[in-house]
Amino acid sequence: MSSNKESFSKTILFVLAVCLVCAALVSTSAVGLKEMQTANKLLDKQTKILEAAGLLDKAGKDIVGTYAKYVSAKIIELDSGNVVPGDVDMFDERANARDAEKSSKPENDIAGINRRSDTAVIYLVKNDAGQVDTVVLPIVGSGLWDLMYGFIGLETDLNTVKSVIYSDHKETPGLGAEVQNPKWKALWDGKKMFNEQNEVAIRIVKGGAKKGDEHGVDALSGATLTSNGVERTLHFWLGNEGYGPFITKFRNGGLN
Repeated sequence: MSSNKESFSKTILFVLAVCLVCAALVSTSAVGLKEMQTANKLLDKQTKILEAAGLLDKAGKDIVGTYAKYVSAKIIELDSGNVVPGDVDMFDERANARDAEKSSKPENDIAGINRRSDTAVIYLVKNDAGQVDTVVLPIVGSGLWDLMYGFIGLETDLNTVKSVIYSDHKETPGLGAEVQNPKWKALWDGKKMFNEQNEVAIRIVKGGAKKGDEHGVDALSGATLTSNGVERTLHFWLGNEGYGPFITKFRNGGLN
């Protein structure tokens, strides 16, 4: 009997020792990989920003160097459009949106985001002459299953589209996930976000936009809710509760 108890105790001690060793290994790996994960996350964001600005082909394999040469990031206060101090590399829109002290509930939440960070990072992209020729704005809004995160690249009139890039979503493969299809992304080039009355006029058209429709983009086939989500997201972020104040200030030469 005593022998059985001793054997059971040794078994328990062995199991505990194995658990402790495994826990230590997992913890060490997590700490060791955190820096690499952070760097990869930053590289992915820089890649999407360069794509939105039309510089991805030019960058080739030198994403970091190209980003550093051409892109200047600034934190703005959305309600005023003013630049505010802060570390752009440490800025976390998703964390801010969950923090009641750093976010607010939109009065007209057509993008379905629930809370909007009070600040945002915008990206001013220069050409080889050192002049800003593209502005990249982050966007977020509801799709079919969850929030979709992306970027919109605009020419300096902040009206003419260079590209709309979705970088993070959970849409259905072959349907809503076609937001990442190069053929669909190519449809955005040259489209106009605003009409002559400076109202957000971009539309996602079911059945396809008519030739010459500068405000219309073909809807995603079989993905009505995702398409609607893209349209509502753009209307929200280009409106007064999004980048509206910044757009007005930029057009008036306030941030050049």
